[in-house]
Amino acid sequence: MPDNLFSPLPPLDPAAAEQFDELLRRPGLRIERIVSSGQCSPPDFWYDQAEGEWVVVLTGSAGLRLEHESETRVLKAGDHLDIPPHCRHRVEWTQADATTVWLAVFYTAPTR
Repeated sequence: MPDNLFSPLPPLDPAAAEQFDELLRRPGLRIERIVSSGQCSPPDFWYDQAEGEWVVVLTGSAGLRLEHESETRVLKAGDHLDIPPHCRHRVEWTQADATTVWLAVFYTAPTR
């Protein structure tokens, strides 16, 4: 587990898989660092998670698509988004010429 969100980072390689590092896990909460360099979701693949996800882009940029929206959201450093449980979404693209570092906070949403 890295002690610094920006170190160590894998080499910039769009052909490699994204790197997922679990930073913290507690009941109802999980925090991950995700490192991308040109990766995206497979064609026709949508995430559909039972937990909520708050995500922030720390470096780089990415295109994130929510199924119920007609446009892809462009996220750059500092942009964040709360994705409710079962909101289908996908990563359309991540910056290929720079490392994109995400911080993702997964949480159990309260039941009503």
